Amino acid sequence: MATRRIISTEKTILDQDEQPEEKSDISPAVPKDVIIKLLGFTFAMIFVPIGSYFMTVHTIFQGNSSYAGGLAALLANVVLISYVVVAMNEDQSEQQAAKKKESKKDL
Repeated sequence: MATRRIISTEKTILDQDEQPEEKSDISPAVPKDVIIKLLGFTFAMIFVPIGSYFMTVHTIFQGNSSYAGGLAALLANVVLISYVVVAMNEDQSEQQAAKKKESKKDL
């Protein structure tokens, strides 16, 4: 003998698919201050070496483009190293903030 199911209490396929909507996180994946720092160092990487070359080739080095190019390369390395230092300090500050949060949570 077959049994009868009560259909009015069962959910249909469409009812099973409907789930309450969760609010999506629309915050940016990268914080705004990180993007600003990256853009600042990008512009510095472009304009500092080129500007230093053209400013010093005829004024300081009296037309010697080798010295002016060397100075431009040195300044490009200074900008690059300063970006790495700033990024490492920012990463360490985030780790310290996370440790402080965990220590407060444990108390």
